[in-house]
Amino acid sequence: MESRNKITLPYSMTVPPLGKVILEYLPEGSKRITLFFAGEHIRPEAQTGIAIDGSLLMAPWYGGLTQRGEPNLVAMAAQKVGSYLARRVDDDGNTSLIYWGTGLTGDSIDVIGDLTAYQVEQYPFDPPIQVGPKANLLPAVRYFVERFAQAKWGMYVFFTQGIIDDLKDVERYSAALATEISAGVRHELKLVLIGVGKNISRVHLEALDNLDSGTAVDLWDYRLAPEMRDVLELFTEVGDSQTIICPSGAILDPSGNLIADYRVQGLPARISFTLPAAIKSFVVDMDGKRIEQSIP
Repeated sequence: MESRNKITLPYSMTVPPLGKVILEYLPEGSKRITLFFAGEHIRPEAQTGIAIDGSLLMAPWYGGLTQRGEPNLVAMAAQKVGSYLARRVDDDGNTSLIYWGTGLTGDSIDVIGDLTAYQVEQYPFDPPIQVGPKANLLPAVRYFVERFAQAKWGMYVFFTQGIIDDLKDVERYSAALATEISAGVRHELKLVLIGVGKNISRVHLEALDNLDSGTAVDLWDYRLAPEMRDVLELFTEVGDSQTIICPSGAILDPSGNLIADYRVQGLPARISFTLPAAIKSFVVDMDGKRIEQSIP
């Protein structure tokens, strides 16, 4: 979660491998930069899963149900993300698929199984047999957390229309989960909400994205499917300062002066450094390959 005095750059998704750039103005006028590198395999021994909202509110976006001629927006988003997770991220070469918000009360989940990238791309993503009256997310979160409790790292993506009926329960569970991760009781994981459809409600998505767990663990992130340019956007906040993504690296100012030196220990997936007030850009040197990022 970012504090209010921080500003996320308008175009934080630059050319790979840069991911998300957070700019913070310090009292003396200098700028603090936190940089997350985007990349699929920055976490080893990963498990992944996708969970599809099976509630009544999602029904229009499965296509052909309540809006004649409407394409299956759920399939378009889930096939793209799910196949990518299976092919490029999950160590087992598949991703787990479930539906949530199903059953008579919306508290059930329907487990489809572990699908390869090809199987995800061919899966029709029709609505569940029993569409739920409410979109209760917690059972789906619990399913992945408990099933993959031994995974070294996990990424679980939840497709939604934006309304989460059990939001408070999810917030309480997430805060407790973050506490366990912070204490080293559980392995790290990332939970991502993807809004599907038209006129997506952001309120509940932002509530989880900005959840204050009382720890440094940032569990939740969200994206809107209509605005996603690339699946790599899911990987802008999953790096840490211990995972090395390049054997040699450095941060330079536009004149080539050294700002931060990672030539010996290697370049981590997340780094922070400070720039003088007058500097309007910085250069990332990755083993000789240089990428410049401007600061508006």
